[in-house]
Amino acid sequence: MPHKSPPAELLAAAAGAIEKWCDGWYLFGAQAVVIWGRPRLTADVDVTIRLRSEDTVSFWHDMERAGFRLRVPEPEPFLARTRVLPFLHVPTQLPLDVVLAGPGIEDRFIERAVRIEIEGLSVPVASPEDLIVMKVLAGRPKDLEDVRSVLAERLTKLDAAYIRSMLGKLEQALGQSDLLPLLEAEIAHAKRLRP
Repeated sequence: MPHKSPPAELLAAAAGAIEKWCDGWYLFGAQAVVIWGRPRLTADVDVTIRLRSEDTVSFWHDMERAGFRLRVPEPEPFLARTRVLPFLHVPTQLPLDVVLAGPGIEDRFIERAVRIEIEGLSVPVASPEDLIVMKVLAGRPKDLEDVRSVLAERLTKLDAAYIRSMLGKLEQALGQSDLLPLLEAEIAHAKRLRP
C-alpha cells in the first residue's frame, strides 16, 4: 500500500467523524485549488460541514479521538464568534479548519460539491465555480491568485453564467459592487494568457 500524502492522511482520519455527524460537507481552500487549478504549496486543509445537530462538542470530541487537537484554548466562544473549529491533525501536524455551514449559500455549495477520489478516498470538493465565488468574495491577493490558477486550467469548462449570477446576488445581499468587476478582470486576464 503506497504511503498517503499528509493532506490525504488528514482527510482519511477526519472523514469518519465528519460522515458520522454531518449530512453534507466539502473541501475548499488551497487543497481544492490544487484539484481544480495548478498545484501550489500549502500547509492547511479547509472543509465546510453541515452538522445534523447543534451538538458541536460531541463532534469535536469524535475528531479528537480521530487524532485531532483543537488549536484554541476556549473553542466554544471562538466557534460562536467565527463558526470555525481550528484543529491540528497530530500525526501529520497539518492544520484543519472546520467551518460550520450557515443556511443559504453554503447549503448550495454542499449540494453542488463534486466527489473526487483523493488517494483512494472519495471526498466532496467545492465545484470550481463555487470555489471561484468563494475566492472572489474573500478578495485577498492570495485568493485572487487562486482564482487565476483555476481560470488558467478550466476557463473553457466553467459555467461562467452561474459564477456571474452568484456574485451578482452576493453584491446585492452585501451592498457591494466590486465582485463582478473583479471576476471580469480575472477572466479577461486569463483569456489574454491563453495560447
